[in-house]
Amino acid sequence: MSEYQYYEFLAIDRPLTMDEMAELRALSTRATITPVSFTDEYNWGNFASNPHKLMQRYFDAHVYVANWMTAIFMVRLPMEALTQETVKAVAVPYLLDIKATKTHWIITWSLEESENYDRFGMEDSHGWMARLAPVRDELLRGDLRSLYIGWLAAVTREMMDDDDVEPLSVGGLASLTAAQQALAEFLEVGPDLLAGAGMGSPAAQETEVSRREMEQWIDALPREEVNSILKQLLEGKGQQAKRSIRNRFASWWRGLQTGDTDAPRRTVGELRQNAEKARLIRMEKQKRDRKQREIKRREKRKAYLKNLSSGFPKAWASVKESVERGSGRGYDEACRILVDIAEAYDLFATKKQFQQELKNFMAGHLRRKALIQRLVKAGIWKEE
Repeated sequence: MSEYQYYEFLAIDRPLTMDEMAELRALSTRATITPVSFTDEYNWGNFASNPHKLMQRYFDAHVYVANWMTAIFMVRLPMEALTQETVKAVAVPYLLDIKATKTHWIITWSLEESENYDRFGMEDSHGWMARLAPVRDELLRGDLRSLYIGWLAAVTREMMDDDDVEPLSVGGLASLTAAQQALAEFLEVGPDLLAGAGMGSPAAQETEVSRREMEQWIDALPREEVNSILKQLLEGKGQQAKRSIRNRFASWWRGLQTGDTDAPRRTVGELRQNAEKARLIRMEKQKRDRKQREIKRREKRKAYLKNLSSGFPKAWASVKESVERGSGRGYDEACRILVDIAEAYDLFATKKQFQQELKNFMAGHLRRKALIQRLVKAGIWKEE
């Protein structure tokens, strides 16, 4: 298998300047660079920079996929988005890394080994950023479920003992967002373990912001912050101003939330027991689904055979037409139709009638050895 690496970076809070785009171009002459993104692919060689350093300076999200079964997702958050206590609680070596710069947290979710070879090709790599990027906004709103999923990846990989306790109690694990589901898929968190974690998880907190809360925050904004936002708007940096003010408000609003930290936390052993319950529920559902599909298949088959029985002469004419082609494909088609006719006679007439009709039909085709071999194999004719 040839080497393949995919790098994608996204600038969300502010677009890249022309100078920054030129600096990035110096790293790769073939990368696709826009004011909000950087994308590059390698079939040989390596990227000429460190993704972590690029995240510190330019970007807010990063996806990396390599066909030696490595997958990495990064986001950059303002320092006020997470507390030191949360960072210390959820971080897992090699799987969920959270590092601080002077102004930001850089969070890295990693998958370093996999048995699913098919998901690491070119076709798979390009769609991940669009699916995962909303995780950053969710974290800015105080939704920590993506961090919990990163910790849960360690349970999937048997890196936790049964006595270990989940790092924090997070609401809404039974109703993940599309981005959180994509992250679990990206990290290959076992679906039964994910479902088990949702069992007994408190409901997600209501995150609607009231008009009163917004007015309270606006009234308390320092004059210099208001001036800074207005300058950005006048300079044509409306998107940057919007992201900046939303981030500031989200940080303030998170401080008003009580969170789930006081809720009881479960052990890894309890989560594994839940995962087994989820597995049994899933298996039972699959069994019911298979049964329903089989019932529908049989009903459809019976309706088809009933319709066939209402016009046996026409069906025998179709067999004759196929046989007289004298080709292997014609014999295959004739055999298939005869199998259906035999079943229709069995349900809506008698086997004896079919055997007599088949004997009459075959009287003129006994030299067609290839046809006879097919009918013998199908179990509707016996060689004499």
